Amino acid sequence: MKATTIGALFVAGGAVLWGTDALFRGDMAESVPAATIVFWEHVVLAAVTAFAMPAALRLLRRAGWRVVLAVLAIGIGASAVATALFTEAFSYGDYTTPVLLQKVQPIVAVVGAWLLLGERPRAGYGPFLLLGLVGAWLIAFRDPFDVSFGEARPALLALAAAALWAAGTVLGRYVAPVFAPRELTALRFWFGLLGAAAVVAVTGSSLTVGGEWHVRLVLLALVPGLVAMLFYYRGLKRTPAMVATLCELAFPLTAAVVPPLLLDEPALSVSQGVGVALTAAVVLGLTLAQSAGRRRDAGVVEAPDRALASA
Repeated sequence: MKATTIGALFVAGGAVLWGTDALFRGDMAESVPAATIVFWEHVVLAAVTAFAMPAALRLLRRAGWRVVLAVLAIGIGASAVATALFTEAFSYGDYTTPVLLQKVQPIVAVVGAWLLLGERPRAGYGPFLLLGLVGAWLIAFRDPFDVSFGEARPALLALAAAALWAAGTVLGRYVAPVFAPRELTALRFWFGLLGAAAVVAVTGSSLTVGGEWHVRLVLLALVPGLVAMLFYYRGLKRTPAMVATLCELAFPLTAAVVPPLLLDEPALSVSQGVGVALTAAVVLGLTLAQSAGRRRDAGVVEAPDRALASA
């Protein structure tokens, strides 16, 4: 089997595991405070990645203050706060919509890279952004022309989480030259644990969890969390971006199928299905446009480091 095929299978496997998040997080979020779930989730992830922390901290001490601030923002904002917002969205009883709305992350990340890293969006990004917003709207509401406050609140929580995760992706690109992936992952989860503890303190949530949820918490941290990430990054090393984007479509497909089949949730409405298809098409189209732009740039004679920086 070719390396690209193996890589694509790993990427798709990671995407499928992401799509199972509602299976572990869903009904637990209706019984346990979001801050409590996120705290114990980070306890598990921090424990698993503890072996990489000594090397990560040595590198962090030698890094500049901008890198330190970026790592703090990744851990506290993109890991702890974003996950708490995402979990809170589940507490309203809809286990499908919050997961599907995460497909807008690549669209938000382009804006974030422009604002934080100075990477100007390529020509023609505007229509992608507009269509992506339309797709997000269709996903968020079963009837997009009859929206109640009760529906809007979880959708806004999920979109806020997506924006913070997208910011984490952009900042991760900024600090990636300083750390190996395992070191950055460890820093993300350990600073995320500090952020999660702060969220618990601010919200006054109890750290007590009923015995029936202990195994679920560990599985939540490991399956759609750590194992999915390991699958995804292993596959990404040997998979072209366009192929990886196609494989990632396993994520919304799994997220749309798991709740109706295993959690007795209603299936997507027709408009939500259209929204999923539109958002997936926008992400794929954006990837194709960026890839075409990079191929055109490769034909221009420029300094090698400039070419690498734009990749």
